[in-house]
Amino acid sequence: MTDTGQELFSGTQDVLEAHRIDTNALQAYMEENVEGFTGTVKLSEFKGGQSNPTYKIEAGGNAYVMRRKPPGKLLPSAHAVDREYRVISALGKTDFPVPKSYALCEDDSIIGTAFYIMSFADGRIFWDPSLPGMENDERSAIYEGMSDVIAQLHNIDYKAIGLETFGKPGNYFERQIGRWSKQFKASETEVMPEMDKLIEWLPDNIPAGDETTIVHGDYRLDNMVFHPTEPRVIAVLDWELSTLGHPLGDFSYHAMVWEFEPELFRGLAGLDLKSLGIPTTEEYVASYCKKTGRDGIENWDFYMAYNMFRLTGIAQGIMGRVRDGTAASEHAMQTASKAGPLSVQGWSHAQRIIDRG
Repeated sequence: MTDTGQELFSGTQDVLEAHRIDTNALQAYMEENVEGFTGTVKLSEFKGGQSNPTYKIEAGGNAYVMRRKPPGKLLPSAHAVDREYRVISALGKTDFPVPKSYALCEDDSIIGTAFYIMSFADGRIFWDPSLPGMENDERSAIYEGMSDVIAQLHNIDYKAIGLETFGKPGNYFERQIGRWSKQFKASETEVMPEMDKLIEWLPDNIPAGDETTIVHGDYRLDNMVFHPTEPRVIAVLDWELSTLGHPLGDFSYHAMVWEFEPELFRGLAGLDLKSLGIPTTEEYVASYCKKTGRDGIENWDFYMAYNMFRLTGIAQGIMGRVRDGTAASEHAMQTASKAGPLSVQGWSHAQRIIDRG
């Protein structure tokens, strides 16, 4: 993708034909279930969502956000809006930056699928990790802000906020590899030899040691809202893939942006980071380690191979929805087309481990 994504994905648009709903039913639901709700619903759809359709609701001088399951046949365990609602509600009890949760509706008869309502975080979303048009100190502060927030998440006592049953502690990589292998096969549209190799290789090469924290699952620059003028995260969005898991799996997923060329998922690879004021991978890892009390991170190639395998599974799931006509974004095909190159890059990290013996 040569476009920065800022124009493609920012802001709202008219609700796509496939995602239209009964606004009168939504109006009645919000009047009954959303505290302080007044006015008449005006609905638009955010451009960026590629999994769960995401709507902006304006009414009575206030703004809200609705996330819903997409219509149509869905993969097992995917699009779990109830889990998203649960985790942001729990984190809302802390000082972690999440939107305020208002209501969860699991009754499909209201608008056709389950949905939840949360507050609208009015701020800046950045789609290009090189942060064009900014001064170096601004870029540096934004990356520091991202590091602060993911470290804060991994330092939260999940039991203390009622999330002890939000996932299964232990064996995170084994379970995730199994899950995404199945999801990939369920959405498979073409043969990907490197993905088949990763599916076979990964389970036998999981590093020793285990930890459990809340993991976001899709922590990246464009899934957070920054303050309108300050380099401070005011809301982390898109908790669809969150669970209890290994923090290094979560952090290394976030760090893949340094591995990707700008054309592949808007990455940083090949850019002169020093001239931009953006930290290198090593500097960013060191910052995270300091904030979470680590001496460093071993087995980096495994984490990269695993996360590129996982992202291949996610991209292939989007491809499956493109095929079935249920993809939540008109730009979904661009993301889905990255599955093959991702699997190749993931296998290259596994090959490094194999070559080292």
